[in-house]
Amino acid sequence: MTKPNDLTCDNGRRIAYHQTTGRGPGVVFLGGFKSDMQGTKAIHLEGWARAQGRAFLRLDYSGHGLSSGEFTEGSIGEWAADAQAAIIALCEGRQVLVGSSMGGWIALLLAKRMPERIAGLVGIAAAPDFTEDSMWAGFSDAQKAGLTDTGQVALPSEYGEPYIITKKLIEDGREQLVLRDPLTLPFPVRLLQGTADADVEVSVAQQLLEHAVGNDIQLTLVKGADHRFSTPDCLALIEAAVVDVLANGV
Repeated sequence: MTKPNDLTCDNGRRIAYHQTTGRGPGVVFLGGFKSDMQGTKAIHLEGWARAQGRAFLRLDYSGHGLSSGEFTEGSIGEWAADAQAAIIALCEGRQVLVGSSMGGWIALLLAKRMPERIAGLVGIAAAPDFTEDSMWAGFSDAQKAGLTDTGQVALPSEYGEPYIITKKLIEDGREQLVLRDPLTLPFPVRLLQGTADADVEVSVAQQLLEHAVGNDIQLTLVKGADHRFSTPDCLALIEAAVVDVLANGV
Protein backbone atom coordinates (compact mmCIF):
# COMPACT_ATOMS: atom_id res chain seq x y z
CA MET A 1 0.00 0.00 0.00
CA THR A 2 1.42 3.36 -1.03
CA LYS A 3 2.05 5.72 1.84
CA PRO A 4 -0.44 8.62 1.81
CA ASN A 5 0.41 12.28 1.82
CA ASP A 6 -0.58 14.53 4.73
CA LEU A 7 -2.27 17.92 4.78
CA THR A 8 -2.08 19.96 7.98
CA CYS A 9 -5.15 22.16 8.27
CA ASP A 10 -5.22 25.61 9.87
CA ASN A 11 -6.85 24.07 12.93
CA GLY A 12 -3.96 21.62 13.33
CA ARG A 13 -5.76 18.51 12.14
CA ARG A 14 -3.65 16.27 9.90
CA ILE A 15 -5.57 14.86 6.95
CA ALA A 16 -4.20 11.83 5.11
CA TYR A 17 -4.90 11.66 1.39
CA HIS A 18 -4.00 10.09 -1.93
CA GLN A 19 -4.08 12.23 -5.05
CA THR A 20 -3.76 11.42 -8.73
CA THR A 21 -2.87 14.23 -11.09
CA GLY A 22 -4.76 14.69 -14.33
CA ARG A 23 -7.14 16.88 -16.24
CA GLY A 24 -10.15 18.60 -14.71
CA PRO A 25 -12.76 18.75 -13.54
CA GLY A 26 -11.28 16.50 -10.92
CA VAL A 27 -13.13 13.82 -8.95
CA VAL A 28 -13.15 13.77 -5.13
CA PHE A 29 -14.30 10.66 -3.25
CA LEU A 30 -15.91 11.27 0.14
CA GLY A 31 -16.25 8.16 2.28
CA GLY A 32 -18.83 7.10 4.79
CA PHE A 33 -19.25 7.04 8.56
CA LYS A 34 -16.22 5.42 10.22
CA SER A 35 -14.93 4.19 6.85
CA ASP A 36 -11.64 5.15 5.22
CA MET A 37 -10.15 5.90 1.83
CA GLN A 38 -9.02 2.28 1.31
CA GLY A 39 -12.54 1.05 0.52
CA THR A 40 -13.48 -0.77 -2.66
CA LYS A 41 -15.32 2.15 -4.25
CA ALA A 42 -12.54 4.67 -3.57
CA ILE A 43 -9.80 2.42 -4.91
CA HIS A 44 -11.85 1.44 -7.95
CA LEU A 45 -12.59 5.05 -8.83
CA GLU A 46 -8.95 5.97 -8.41
CA GLY A 47 -7.99 3.30 -10.92
CA TRP A 48 -10.66 4.52 -13.33
CA ALA A 49 -9.51 8.13 -12.98
CA ARG A 50 -5.87 7.19 -13.58
CA ALA A 51 -6.84 5.26 -16.73
CA GLN A 52 -8.82 8.27 -17.94
CA GLY A 53 -6.11 10.81 -17.11
CA ARG A 54 -8.56 12.46 -14.70
CA ALA A 55 -7.49 14.24 -11.51
CA PHE A 56 -8.65 12.34 -8.42
CA LEU A 57 -8.53 12.78 -4.64
CA ARG A 58 -9.49 10.46 -1.79
CA LEU A 59 -8.99 11.32 1.86
CA ASP A 60 -9.57 10.28 5.43
CA TYR A 61 -11.54 12.69 7.61
CA SER A 62 -10.03 13.40 11.02
CA GLY A 63 -10.57 10.45 13.34
CA HIS A 64 -10.84 8.13 10.33
CA GLY A 65 -8.24 5.88 8.75
CA LEU A 66 -4.74 7.36 8.82
CA SER A 67 -5.69 10.94 9.70
CA SER A 68 -5.10 12.46 13.13
CA GLY A 69 -7.64 12.61 15.92
CA GLU A 70 -10.09 10.24 17.55
CA PHE A 71 -13.31 9.23 15.85
CA THR A 72 -15.36 9.95 18.97
CA GLU A 73 -14.07 13.55 19.03
CA GLY A 74 -15.40 14.33 15.55
CA SER A 75 -18.65 15.53 14.04
CA ILE A 76 -20.33 16.02 10.68
CA GLY A 77 -19.41 19.70 10.56
CA GLU A 78 -15.75 19.01 11.35
CA TRP A 79 -15.49 16.23 8.78
CA ALA A 80 -17.07 18.47 6.15
CA ALA A 81 -14.52 21.14 7.09
CA ASP A 82 -11.73 18.59 6.58
CA ALA A 83 -12.98 17.80 3.09
CA GLN A 84 -13.41 21.48 2.26
CA ALA A 85 -9.88 22.30 3.42
CA ALA A 86 -8.47 19.46 1.32
CA ILE A 87 -10.29 20.61 -1.82
CA ILE A 88 -9.18 24.21 -1.35
CA ALA A 89 -5.55 23.26 -0.69
CA LEU A 90 -5.09 20.38 -3.13
CA CYS A 91 -7.51 20.69 -6.05
CA GLU A 92 -7.62 23.07 -8.99
CA GLY A 93 -10.85 24.35 -10.47
CA ARG A 94 -14.22 22.65 -10.14
CA GLN A 95 -14.65 19.14 -8.79
CA VAL A 96 -17.16 16.30 -9.12
CA LEU A 97 -17.95 15.07 -5.61
CA VAL A 98 -18.66 11.37 -5.18
CA GLY A 99 -20.16 10.86 -1.73
CA SER A 100 -20.85 7.46 -0.23
CA SER A 101 -23.41 7.28 2.61
CA MET A 102 -22.30 9.98 5.09
CA GLY A 103 -20.03 11.24 2.32
CA GLY A 104 -23.18 12.08 0.39
CA TRP A 105 -24.28 14.37 3.24
CA ILE A 106 -20.84 15.96 3.33
CA ALA A 107 -20.96 16.46 -0.46
CA LEU A 108 -24.28 18.31 -0.07
CA LEU A 109 -22.79 20.51 2.67
CA LEU A 110 -19.86 21.35 0.39
CA ALA A 111 -22.28 22.14 -2.42
CA LYS A 112 -23.83 24.75 -0.12
CA ARG A 113 -20.54 26.10 1.23
CA MET A 114 -18.53 26.28 -1.99
CA PRO A 115 -20.88 25.96 -4.99
CA GLU A 116 -18.41 27.71 -7.30
CA ARG A 117 -16.02 24.75 -6.90
CA ILE A 118 -18.55 22.02 -7.65
CA ALA A 119 -18.99 20.66 -11.20
CA GLY A 120 -21.38 17.87 -10.23
CA LEU A 121 -22.31 15.36 -7.57
CA VAL A 122 -22.74 11.59 -7.41
CA GLY A 123 -24.41 10.23 -4.29
CA ILE A 124 -24.07 6.53 -3.44
CA ALA A 125 -26.65 5.63 -0.81
CA ALA A 126 -26.40 9.25 0.29
CA ALA A 127 -27.40 9.69 3.94
CA PRO A 128 -28.21 13.35 4.60
CA ASP A 129 -29.37 14.22 8.11
CA PHE A 130 -28.90 10.64 9.33
CA THR A 131 -27.78 11.61 12.82
CA GLU A 132 -31.20 13.16 13.42
CA ASP A 133 -33.58 11.19 11.20
CA SER A 134 -32.07 7.74 11.67
CA MET A 135 -29.99 7.70 14.85
CA TRP A 136 -31.80 10.10 17.20
CA ALA A 137 -35.24 9.23 15.85
CA GLY A 138 -34.49 5.54 16.39
CA PHE A 139 -33.08 5.82 19.89
CA SER A 140 -35.09 4.43 22.78
CA ASP A 141 -35.87 6.66 25.75
CA ALA A 142 -33.12 4.85 27.65
CA GLN A 143 -30.58 5.51 24.90
CA LYS A 144 -31.53 9.18 24.74
CA ALA A 145 -31.20 9.44 28.50
CA GLY A 146 -27.85 7.66 28.40
CA LEU A 147 -26.58 10.02 25.73
CA THR A 148 -27.59 12.99 27.85
CA ASP A 149 -26.16 11.57 31.06
CA THR A 150 -22.88 10.04 29.85
CA GLY A 151 -22.30 11.87 26.56
CA GLN A 152 -22.32 8.74 24.43
CA VAL A 153 -24.16 5.56 23.51
CA ALA A 154 -22.94 2.38 21.79
CA LEU A 155 -24.77 1.07 18.73
CA PRO A 156 -24.16 -2.40 17.25
CA SER A 157 -22.60 -2.53 13.79
CA GLU A 158 -22.46 -5.35 11.28
CA TYR A 159 -19.18 -3.88 10.02
CA GLY A 160 -17.20 -4.63 13.21
CA GLU A 161 -16.97 -3.07 16.67
CA PRO A 162 -19.94 -1.03 17.93
CA TYR A 163 -20.36 2.56 16.87
CA ILE A 164 -19.85 4.98 19.73
CA ILE A 165 -22.34 7.79 19.12
CA THR A 166 -21.57 10.96 21.03
CA LYS A 167 -23.73 13.82 22.20
CA LYS A 168 -21.45 16.09 20.17
CA LEU A 169 -22.18 14.15 16.98
CA ILE A 170 -25.95 14.43 17.48
CA GLU A 171 -25.93 18.10 18.50
CA ASP A 172 -23.56 19.16 15.72
CA GLY A 173 -25.59 17.14 13.24
CA ARG A 174 -28.57 19.36 13.99
CA GLU A 175 -26.52 22.34 12.81
CA GLN A 176 -25.71 20.62 9.50
CA LEU A 177 -29.16 19.44 8.35
CA VAL A 178 -29.80 19.89 4.62
CA LEU A 179 -33.32 18.55 4.17
CA ARG A 180 -35.09 21.21 6.25
CA ASP A 181 -34.08 24.31 4.28
CA PRO A 182 -33.88 24.98 0.54
CA LEU A 183 -31.18 22.91 -1.16
CA THR A 184 -30.16 24.21 -4.56
CA LEU A 185 -27.93 21.96 -6.67
CA PRO A 186 -27.23 23.90 -9.90
CA PHE A 187 -25.15 21.16 -11.54
CA PRO A 188 -25.66 17.54 -12.65
CA VAL A 189 -26.56 15.22 -9.77
CA ARG A 190 -26.79 11.43 -10.00
CA LEU A 191 -28.11 9.52 -6.99
CA LEU A 192 -27.55 5.75 -6.79
CA GLN A 193 -29.49 3.69 -4.27
CA GLY A 194 -29.85 -0.03 -3.64
CA THR A 195 -33.28 -1.40 -2.77
CA ALA A 196 -31.75 -3.92 -0.32
CA ASP A 197 -29.83 -1.27 1.62
CA ALA A 198 -30.34 -2.00 5.32
CA ASP A 199 -28.65 1.22 6.47
CA VAL A 200 -30.15 3.89 4.21
CA GLU A 201 -33.74 3.34 3.14
CA VAL A 202 -34.93 4.05 -0.39
CA SER A 203 -37.22 6.70 1.08
CA VAL A 204 -34.15 8.79 1.98
CA ALA A 205 -33.04 8.90 -1.65
CA GLN A 206 -36.57 9.72 -2.75
CA GLN A 207 -36.83 12.50 -0.16
CA LEU A 208 -33.53 14.00 -1.34
CA LEU A 209 -34.66 13.83 -4.96
CA GLU A 210 -37.92 15.60 -4.15
CA HIS A 211 -36.34 18.19 -1.85
CA ALA A 212 -33.35 19.30 -3.93
CA VAL A 213 -33.82 22.05 -6.51
CA GLY A 214 -31.98 21.69 -9.81
CA ASN A 215 -32.45 21.16 -13.51
CA ASP A 216 -30.49 17.91 -13.79
CA ILE A 217 -31.05 15.60 -10.83
CA GLN A 218 -31.64 11.89 -11.37
CA LEU A 219 -32.16 8.90 -9.06
CA THR A 220 -31.30 5.33 -10.08
CA LEU A 221 -32.63 2.47 -7.95
CA VAL A 222 -30.77 -0.81 -8.18
CA LYS A 223 -32.88 -3.81 -7.23
CA GLY A 224 -31.14 -6.04 -4.70
CA ALA A 225 -28.09 -3.83 -4.15
CA ASP A 226 -27.02 -3.40 -0.52
CA HIS A 227 -25.36 -0.52 1.31
CA ARG A 228 -21.85 -1.44 0.23
CA PHE A 229 -22.82 -0.93 -3.43
CA SER A 230 -19.52 -2.55 -4.42
CA THR A 231 -20.35 -5.42 -6.77
CA PRO A 232 -18.85 -5.22 -10.26
CA ASP A 233 -22.19 -4.07 -11.65
CA CYS A 234 -22.54 -1.38 -8.97
CA LEU A 235 -18.99 -0.16 -9.54
CA ALA A 236 -19.75 0.09 -13.26
CA LEU A 237 -22.83 2.17 -12.44
CA ILE A 238 -20.73 4.54 -10.31
CA GLU A 239 -18.30 4.96 -13.19
CA ALA A 240 -21.15 5.64 -15.60
CA ALA A 241 -22.67 8.21 -13.24
CA VAL A 242 -19.36 10.09 -12.98
CA VAL A 243 -18.96 10.03 -16.77
CA ASP A 244 -22.53 11.31 -17.20
CA VAL A 245 -21.98 14.15 -14.74
CA LEU A 246 -18.73 15.14 -16.45
CA ALA A 247 -20.38 15.06 -19.87
CA ASN A 248 -23.30 17.21 -18.78
CA GLY A 249 -21.54 19.58 -16.42
CA VAL A 250 -18.72 20.89 -18.55
